[in-house]
Amino acid sequence: MSATTSRPVAPDTAPPPSRAVLLARNGVAVTFTLNGLAVGSWFSRVPAVREALDLSAGRLGLLLLAMSVGALLAMPTSGLLAQRLGAARTVTLATVLVAVGLTVAGLGATMTGSFVVVALGLATFGYGSGACDVAMNVEGAAVERRLGRTIMPRFHAGWSLGSVAGAGLGALAARFDVPVGTHLVAVAVVVLTGTVLAARTFLPVASDHTGDPADATPAARRRAQLAAWREPRTLLIGLFVLVAAFTEGAANDWLAVAFIDGRDLSEAAGAAVFGVFVVGMTIGRTAGTIALDRWGRVPVLTGTIGLAVVGAGLAVLAGSGPVAIVGVALWGLGASLGFPVGMSAAADEEAHAPVRVSVVAVIGYTAFLGGPPLLGLLGDEVGTLRALLVVPLLLLPTLLLVRVLRPPHAAETAPSAHKN
Repeated sequence: MSATTSRPVAPDTAPPPSRAVLLARNGVAVTFTLNGLAVGSWFSRVPAVREALDLSAGRLGLLLLAMSVGALLAMPTSGLLAQRLGAARTVTLATVLVAVGLTVAGLGATMTGSFVVVALGLATFGYGSGACDVAMNVEGAAVERRLGRTIMPRFHAGWSLGSVAGAGLGALAARFDVPVGTHLVAVAVVVLTGTVLAARTFLPVASDHTGDPADATPAARRRAQLAAWREPRTLLIGLFVLVAAFTEGAANDWLAVAFIDGRDLSEAAGAAVFGVFVVGMTIGRTAGTIALDRWGRVPVLTGTIGLAVVGAGLAVLAGSGPVAIVGVALWGLGASLGFPVGMSAAADEEAHAPVRVSVVAVIGYTAFLGGPPLLGLLGDEVGTLRALLVVPLLLLPTLLLVRVLRPPHAAETAPSAHKN
């Protein structure tokens, strides 16, 4: 399979993967899972942090904005860093920042009660998470190509499983009044230790899976990055990922708070509702690989976007609590594939994968930049629950972008496995 082949070859024609590829697959899965654990742990304690700092919905949105700003600042250079240092070193360095940021945010909320300290911790957390996101997606796409089948959504399912674990631990911590600082410091230690060990199994830099020629100069890398910003397909994929990220991020940031405020649930029950969303995402990402290999990106994504529209609408508008919970689950299922498939599409051509993934990530992460304050300010006017109706309103026009994710050079792939 050439470096420019757009999709994994059909499973019945792919050579058996080597032990190194299988080890790298497991290492990438662990990295995604632990990153999800860190993020899920933080979001599950957002209600407790809001109470500790006595924040309105608008000020909470501004606090969450700090994490998004950190992530967005990391994106433009993360692809170049992955090319320069390799995915393993980039992930390791980024996770150090994740652990430091999570610790500062947690202790800042419980020990200092300072909005500024928590915001600085979240900015550091966001920067590390953003850099790790690009590097682990580049590594995941390289492993996917070598396995010869769709697997990227399952890596993101690992992220979702980590988020489920984080949400569950957060609900337990809230139930037993474990301080936010104690909880998040413990999570930071586990995430850092596990990720450092997992990154050691990544594909060796000598395999050149980052697409960075050995003699490439910094100037050449910068030119490649700028060139990616002029590619229509890359930019449209980025726009698709932006809406997908907003769909997922709105639930991450606001679902627990919205159900607490709008449906009079306890903090622990709100965290559990967030867990339902993440379980839906996990199921969608696990089963979605089979659907993608069978029917292709376009029909599968069209269907999942429709599920997300219906689910988000039910979550907000349903008069019955159980029906609203079903809506949350459907929202999670529908939101499950947009982000990972968008990243796979950006990395279709291996030689350009790091810079294109970086560009798509920058565009996509602006949803995390604008989403929290937008929904927070809207929540001040109409309530946090009804503010979430923005999600289905943005998803509907996104159906027009789905076809841009069709892989280039489709004729080179096995039609029986990847018919679009």
